[in-house]
Amino acid sequence: MAELGVYRTLLLVISLAKCLEGTKLLADFKKCGDLECETLISRVLALRDYRGPDCRYLNFTKGEEISVYVKLAGEREDLWAGSKGKDFGYFPREAVQIEEVFISEEVQISTKVSISVVN
Repeated sequence: MAELGVYRTLLLVISLAKCLEGTKLLADFKKCGDLECETLISRVLALRDYRGPDCRYLNFTKGEEISVYVKLAGEREDLWAGSKGKDFGYFPREAVQIEEVFISEEVQISTKVSISVVN
């Protein structure tokens, strides 16, 4: 019976570790059109279908237009973030082709910093 409790505890620890793994930052820095990352950087066209590994990623099909608001910088320059319709998420930059650029000079900020405006 005590052995069953050890297995349950071990399973709980493994589950918690996997859950916390998903909350890690994808990158230390990001490039945006403004300090709040609310300005549209560019519009891209999907070159292929993409299904992300979890809910943080944007799923799309070939030919869909995506609005880009964030480009991860540093170790993860392979991921951008944007939206199509009401959906927002990360996607690999090699899965898209730039159609139109709106911001040529991007601002690099830490992903750990949260900007808030106080009125």
